[in-house]
Amino acid sequence: MSELIVFLLMPGFSLLDFAAIAEPLRSANRLGGDLYRWKVLSADGHPVQASNGMSMAVDGPLATLEAASILFVVAAYDPLAYLDRTLRHWLKRQATTGIILGGVDTGAFVLAEAGLLQGFRVTVHWETVAAFVERYPALRVSREIFEIDRQRITSAGGTASMDLMLELIARRHGRDLAVRVADQFVLGQIRPQKNLQRAAPVERYGVNNTRLLSAIAQMEQHIETPLAIDLLARNAGITRRQLERLFQAGMEESPAGFYLNLRLERGRQLLQQTDLSIMEVGLASGFESSSYFARCYKKRFQRSPREDRQARAGTMNP
Repeated sequence: MSELIVFLLMPGFSLLDFAAIAEPLRSANRLGGDLYRWKVLSADGHPVQASNGMSMAVDGPLATLEAASILFVVAAYDPLAYLDRTLRHWLKRQATTGIILGGVDTGAFVLAEAGLLQGFRVTVHWETVAAFVERYPALRVSREIFEIDRQRITSAGGTASMDLMLELIARRHGRDLAVRVADQFVLGQIRPQKNLQRAAPVERYGVNNTRLLSAIAQMEQHIETPLAIDLLARNAGITRRQLERLFQAGMEESPAGFYLNLRLERGRQLLQQTDLSIMEVGLASGFESSSYFARCYKKRFQRSPREDRQARAGTMNP
């Protein structure tokens, strides 16, 4: 009998995330027989608008769920805005049935908020890791492209969701079928779970000087408690002046300016993805003074933190 996979679409979900999970199932059926069935649900049974504005029809509301092997919560922007008491209790009931619960992209926020990820390894999209850790500090969060941990599955979203599904297909129906499905989507390789989500700094910034890369890695690892530039240079095995020359040549800005922008980008992520106060966001981004954080933020983004948060809320709730 074919395996039933259920997708719960949250308003604002990513169409790419959904396609990356559903399409491998279709291809597996085409190549391997009647292996999978799927059903698409929304909280109320009405069509759901994706993040790109397209509307997706569904098969029914929550009450129409049949006995399934996996339930994926597919989300993207502001998922907790749509997690009401009814949905929370419904998810908890599903967990008691033994169904495997999956969170795609920010779908992990929904599962975590419902209290269903304790004791499991979790991954989320790299852009939301900081917000996730701030909100759920007790959970174990990885930077891998997907996690399969007993009765919980999480994916960073995007193309990582296709790698996840290929891994599930391989586990259930053999590696050969998974490779054939990957070939259908012109994938040169199936990425293993251990792959990290983001390219290494050498690829992201287009630099290959090991001293410069060492300093950048230190900065990215110390956002909330920034390191002094002198210490960064010393840890990289060079003088401050040498570090400044490397940054000017490779990044066209000073180490302090680069570090400040990293911290402001983190602040913006937290501001837009959490309900932390502006003071708390500033502290989590390495600013001891909320007024200094606000001044730097406005200079960088041409909006104050409060204005940016309000503008974001306006786009998500037209």
